[in-house]
Amino acid sequence: MGDAKHTEYRGSIHQRQKELMLKWYERLNEAAETGTPPAISLMISGNCVELLEAFGAVPIYPEVNALQLAIRHQSLEPILAAEEIGYAPDNCAYVKADIGCYLKGITPTGSKLPKPDLVLCNFVGCNTYVKWFEHTAVLTNSKLYVLDVPFLREDNPSQADIDYVVRQLKELVSLLEQITGRQFDYDRFVEAVRCSAQVEDLWSQIKHLARRSPSPFDAYFDAITLMGPLYVYRGTPEGVEFFRAALEEMQAKVAIGQGVYDQEKFRLVIEGPPPYPYFRAFRDMFAKWKACTVASTYSTVGGLWEFGARHDPDHPFEAVALHMLAHNVTNRNYLQRYEQIRRYLEDWNADGLIIHFVKSCRLFSAGQGDMRDYVTKTLGIPTLYIESDLEDPRYFSEAQTRNRVDAFFEALEHSKLTAAV
Repeated sequence: MGDAKHTEYRGSIHQRQKELMLKWYERLNEAAETGTPPAISLMISGNCVELLEAFGAVPIYPEVNALQLAIRHQSLEPILAAEEIGYAPDNCAYVKADIGCYLKGITPTGSKLPKPDLVLCNFVGCNTYVKWFEHTAVLTNSKLYVLDVPFLREDNPSQADIDYVVRQLKELVSLLEQITGRQFDYDRFVEAVRCSAQVEDLWSQIKHLARRSPSPFDAYFDAITLMGPLYVYRGTPEGVEFFRAALEEMQAKVAIGQGVYDQEKFRLVIEGPPPYPYFRAFRDMFAKWKACTVASTYSTVGGLWEFGARHDPDHPFEAVALHMLAHNVTNRNYLQRYEQIRRYLEDWNADGLIIHFVKSCRLFSAGQGDMRDYVTKTLGIPTLYIESDLEDPRYFSEAQTRNRVDAFFEALEHSKLTAAV
């Protein structure tokens, strides 16, 4: 995949990422076998993981489990198991993979997943979350709490919306004290928020390095390596340590002018998650053309920190509420997503946009046809629109996708040559 420099990059950071993620699965396995630490299910987008740190709880992320299954080519069996009990073929494949995991006892590492002490539905943007977590609570016979986060209707949330979420967070604290038998540690909560702010700043610095040419990393394919620790360890010293080391490694590459490839021929922005069951094959399609992704919307599912958003340890409850309301891409409308992409294309100096439509995620993908028209006609940026799925291997045609990717880069290459004459 790629050249020697590309292979070299995936060394130390990639290895440390694997160690951290295995450590997380070990904690989940410990919770399954001993009942401690407390284990709480919640979503990636706009979550309140800092609050869990105050109780020493370990987060269960169904989305991370689902993508790990897919990237290891283990997702079809749990998907089929969910369909056998009534889930439709066009239901969200993440949901089916997660439900199927519980039905079949399948996990990405072979270790055990604990029964959640609490199924915490942090409803942000996607209404599928509510039904997903309702089903999970019934399946695992766990208590359910739905944390209602109003949709971001303006550029910034109102104070009333922030107060509304804060009241729920404080109600959640009381519930967690009852469920876990542990007292809320406010100082530990503040420290977790402080760690989150540090991680967010480091991650933001890393993402801004991709504005350089050549970019020292791919902000889609390589960013996914970094996103696991970002989600699981955001509010922890381990997360700060990991991202500080990652930033230093990236800066060292910038200092010697080392990019992802020996020559960076194309710079891209990508909208939407990748087809995880064919992740390597999909990446190779871009590596063939030495096309580096310099920005991606998918890497902002956990937070829009490259645009200045940070958790504030001086106002921890409000900071968590603000993150849930405004600082993640899932809770934003299409016009806000258009603006995010426009800034990427212009500020990160990109040549084109790739839109990956996820067939089983209609809520997030439904408006991407209009997005393509906006970027192509209004911004005048070449755009490729492709369809498959992030989890279900039945929805990916490798040959057809490769042909479309090749045709896109052939046209982009011709356009660049013509402009240079």
